[in-house]
Amino acid sequence: MNQHTIFLPLLAQVLLTIIVWFWMYKTRIGEMIKHKISAQQLASTNDAARLLKNVALPSENLCNLFEVPVLFYAAILTLYTTGMANELYLVLASGYVVLRYIHSFIHITYNNVLHRFTAYVVSTLLLWSVWIMIGIDIIQHRL
Repeated sequence: MNQHTIFLPLLAQVLLTIIVWFWMYKTRIGEMIKHKISAQQLASTNDAARLLKNVALPSENLCNLFEVPVLFYAAILTLYTTGMANELYLVLASGYVVLRYIHSFIHITYNNVLHRFTAYVVSTLLLWSVWIMIGIDIIQHRL
């Protein structure tokens, strides 16, 4: 496998972050126009939460995309820089990203907590699997 291929799931994850960012601002600005909310009225996080509570989910989801996914980015960079990327890592990384898309879709649309939580847990378990494999590979072959 070409080592550069491991960046495809990373690029897809970045694309998800971009999509959610645009969706968040589309819904926020729409809500601000609809309810005549000025930008200054949103000067604090508390004010924004109170005045934009009907469109809080995309904002919450965007925050989620900078939590556990940071470890995904680190894993991809680790795999590439060490030359350890292979087809199994690619499949696991791709599965992680697909589940993150599902999680985001659920979160910003119908927001069924059980569905969202399932996607989150399975995606995170895939990511932990990647990190466990990286650790084993480093211990077995690199020390």
